[in-house]
Amino acid sequence: MAELVEVTDPDDPRLRDYRDLRDVQLRKDLEAEHGLFLAEGEKVVRRALESGFDARSFLMAPRWLDGLADVLDRSGAPCYVLSEQLAEQVTGFHVHRGALASLERRPLPSVESVLAGARSVLVLEDVVDHTNVGAILRSGAALGFDAALLAPRCADPLYRRAIKVSMGAVFTLPWTRLPEWYDALPDLSARGFTTVALTLAPDAVPVEEAVAGLDKVALVLGSEGHGLSERWQESADRRAIIPMHEGIDSLNVAAASAVACYVTARR
Repeated sequence: MAELVEVTDPDDPRLRDYRDLRDVQLRKDLEAEHGLFLAEGEKVVRRALESGFDARSFLMAPRWLDGLADVLDRSGAPCYVLSEQLAEQVTGFHVHRGALASLERRPLPSVESVLAGARSVLVLEDVVDHTNVGAILRSGAALGFDAALLAPRCADPLYRRAIKVSMGAVFTLPWTRLPEWYDALPDLSARGFTTVALTLAPDAVPVEEAVAGLDKVALVLGSEGHGLSERWQESADRRAIIPMHEGIDSLNVAAASAVACYVTARR
């Protein structure tokens, strides 16, 4: 069972994993250096532990202890118990969900292992907003996609905000980073996937038409601002568009992913 440790000092060094959660760059540096990530909220903490991630520690307000008692019973990591006001001083925001966990990262799996047996795959190029990455992976998991591949500059799916928005889907949908960017799509084509890029290119066809009848599909999504790079647009097997009413040419990438995943899942 986790050891319950009451904390009254916001500067307690044992709370270092939880400090300054609003400082994105600081958190990225700290989490990379120490090989950790944070999960927030009862459901997400529970899903992280059920997915096999090892806890370094927990941070909870007293009223959340009962709800996660079974999780704490199975863990040997310490649980730091402090008031919600004190938790806000430590983290830099109001922890309204009451529970945080610091967990150990695992080595990323190979592209080969992530794609094994997959028929529907998401491929993300330079999606840099953590919220969008979390929302895209949540849509993929909810709509039956088998895996996701992220280009090197995509935001971290295990950053706290991405995990929170995904409601833990980042723990259940297999994903990894692409080791190389330039020939990623031709490599997927060589593995038997038809790569379908969502783009406003002149030769793009409605996504329903682009995915109809395909066996293995890699649905390719680009960055929030400029969309897909010219290299990825040109090297994709097909280019697709979500038809819009006049005056609107595109959706936010997270919304577009939900529509495209729904259509692709029903091909």
